[in-house]
Amino acid sequence: QVQLEESGGGLVQAGGSLRLSCAASGSLASSVTIAWFRQAPGKEREFVVGISWSSDSTYYGDSVKGRFTISRDYAKNTVYLQMNSLKPEDTAVYYCAGRGSRSIVAAQNLYGYWGQGTQVTVSS
Repeated sequence: QVQLEESGGGLVQAGGSLRLSCAASGSLASSVTIAWFRQAPGKEREFVVGISWSSDSTYYGDSVKGRFTISRDYAKNTVYLQMNSLKPEDTAVYYCAGRGSRSIVAAQNLYGYWGQGTQVTVSS
């Protein structure tokens, strides 16, 4: 059983930066993928980026390539999402999700563990 908790959301002006954290309870198995999703008001939840815990492989959604960076810290059991050059359209609740496989996939129904979400608001 893995529990995930996001933090780091907030209000930022367009062009600014934020770093989100996803802390996992317990030790993450090597065959785990952690991903970030986001959901804007009135829209479906969208895959943002994922990272394979053991191999450090990453996969980015098209809308954030070149602006967002995912990383992980083994010692802290934490995954980070560095978000730069933020745009108003990045405004959403950001969720951390986990699945027991090394394969990074964008389908949210394949992730069994979810955090409660953290709000990111980008003002224009």
